Amino acid sequence: MKTVAISILGTTKDRRGKSDKRWDKWRPNISMCQHDDLLIDRLELLFDNHSKNLADQVTEDIARISPETNVVHHRVNFNDPWDFESVYSNLLDFARDYAFKPDQEQYLVHITTGTHVAQICLYLLTEAGYFPGRLLQTSPAQKNSNLPDQYQIIDLDLSKYDQIASRFQREHQEGTTYLKGGIETNNQAFNQMIEQLEQVSIRSDAPILITGPTGAGKSQLAQRVYELRKQRGKLEGGLVAVNCATLRGENAMSALFGHRKGAFTGATTHRPGLLMEADKGLLFLDEIGELGLDEQAMLLRAIEHKRFMPFGSDKEVSSHFQLIAGTNRDLVQLSREGKFRADLLARIDLWTYRLPSLRERIEDLEPNIDFELEAFSTKSGHLVSFNKAARERYLNFGRSVEASWSANFRDLNASILRMGTLADGGRITTQVVEEEIHRLQIKWQSPQSKSSLPFARIEMLLGRDRIEQMDYYEQIKLAGLIQVCEESNSMAAAGRKLFQVSRTAKKSNNDSHRIRQLLDKYGLKFDQLNKT
Repeated sequence: MKTVAISILGTTKDRRGKSDKRWDKWRPNISMCQHDDLLIDRLELLFDNHSKNLADQVTEDIARISPETNVVHHRVNFNDPWDFESVYSNLLDFARDYAFKPDQEQYLVHITTGTHVAQICLYLLTEAGYFPGRLLQTSPAQKNSNLPDQYQIIDLDLSKYDQIASRFQREHQEGTTYLKGGIETNNQAFNQMIEQLEQVSIRSDAPILITGPTGAGKSQLAQRVYELRKQRGKLEGGLVAVNCATLRGENAMSALFGHRKGAFTGATTHRPGLLMEADKGLLFLDEIGELGLDEQAMLLRAIEHKRFMPFGSDKEVSSHFQLIAGTNRDLVQLSREGKFRADLLARIDLWTYRLPSLRERIEDLEPNIDFELEAFSTKSGHLVSFNKAARERYLNFGRSVEASWSANFRDLNASILRMGTLADGGRITTQVVEEEIHRLQIKWQSPQSKSSLPFARIEMLLGRDRIEQMDYYEQIKLAGLIQVCEESNSMAAAGRKLFQVSRTAKKSNNDSHRIRQLLDKYGLKFDQLNKT
């Protein structure tokens, strides 16, 4: 199999004059053909129209030291050898036009000559497979050394380079774990979201929108994104966080964009504003849906142009910041109602991530309990843990339909804090857990929770042990069945409500039989549910 090298003529390094002294100098394309253990059968030499004479001289010199090497000239004119787009396009065109024969020839892409831009482009095109070969890097012998000139062949597919990919993967995993607060979460959708957010955090400085219910962890996630970007050298400035719900009227404009002395009554000094404080850093605007329309308009300009007008000033100022916005409201609906600017929403909606509630990722309850216990132990200065029975009781309750976790992780944090405080000798007992469960039951027994589905009726009818053996999805279905039966005066009426679509596809509708079968599965009778 023949060896073919593809190389750009070195207009500086290959040019060493015409006298015999040129042989005393290192010339990359000449040196490449001088190695006894590297036979170049053909050299595809790329150069522009201005370098024809140099190309001829290099070809003659190669013929003297390696007569078996056939040098083929290619005119490739880079309009600007330092313009990435131009160089890449020209080299890509060359690769597409070249008749590669990988079954007959092996190719070495020489990345020592040409501008740094050209070398990068050659690397990228080889990695992408446009040049189906390996990279060749040459270098002169060290000064005051009897060693010959050196070369290195780099195969981008060699297994030894897997360690580079493994390192990137390890750093990706470390970043993902960091964004999760070190918690080994089990919810697949949440894990996939965090994995992508880690990539976006490192590779992009575009706005990020974090949505989700109150207490789901939006502020903590924004803090971790900032710290991760800071660790990776993506930010120089600090983190500036503000809850937009606290900003009203002139205070909102002044707090965000700053003001000049005398801009309004009471403005006795100059104020830079939060956007200016976030220069070269990250600005986290929590509850961005609470901002007024005027503030939204100025924020949009600041995001797009990095410039804004402080309140009371006649001169613009600039601030280069990254924005993370948080909200528990439906910004699309607010936009339809005219309460949130559609253009601002379009600008901050590039990367949107919804944090699920604790109830939606209940499989992550246990690792989050461990996280809260560790945090409490660190803060209190002594180890706190459950005994086995108490832990099992708390987990079973936390996963049951009784546990709404309406404030999400804030509820969990407060619950662990209370139990940890009451844990004598650092042991949370069953008694402490039962007291805490009672507190949470009272807290969650709101009119809103009672009007949703009759979960309490399930436990009353079937017992706690039976309920704890059922999936949450099955509990929801059963709760709905019970509620409809209680509101209906017959099984037929209940069936018409529950099967309003599927019953139309049946030749005969025996709705009562279907209801009876469903109730029998749980040992229930319609008469014991019907309240009319």
